[in-house]
Amino acid sequence: MDYPGPTSLGGTLPAQGPIIPETTLNVTNSLQISLEKLVFWGAYAGAAYLILDPLAPNWDIEQAAFPDGHYHFSLKMKRFYAGGAGESRVVFHQRAKELMRRGGYDGYQVLEYSEGMESSVLGSQRVSQGVIRLTRSEAAAKAGNAANDAKRNGRN
Repeated sequence: MDYPGPTSLGGTLPAQGPIIPETTLNVTNSLQISLEKLVFWGAYAGAAYLILDPLAPNWDIEQAAFPDGHYHFSLKMKRFYAGGAGESRVVFHQRAKELMRRGGYDGYQVLEYSEGMESSVLGSQRVSQGVIRLTRSEAAAKAGNAANDAKRNGRN
């Protein structure tokens, strides 16, 4: 297939005039927007969206499991965010409840919790840390022990 004109780019581009032509978009009779402004603000909005990423979670959670149902949480907030600055404790408790339900526990106890700010060249970042202990009620613990004993003795 033959293409009209040159098939490779060379020299200075564009050959004549600016890349974005001097054109005005007539939205209404009284409102005209230049194409240059439209492209500029579109690029600005796209860059802001990529930096803020509104669909990404505000908090990053790292957890470590220890014996006897103890868990250590370390939470870090996104460095650039649009809201969610005061929700550290809520996220902490949501994660604790999730572990509690998944493990079949009845509750949890917060042993330690702290919030703070870490500073760096790029700006400050909210952080929080805490330790929980997952708990079972007396009846649930006895039922769990009886089930474990039955399994060890070959009864189901």
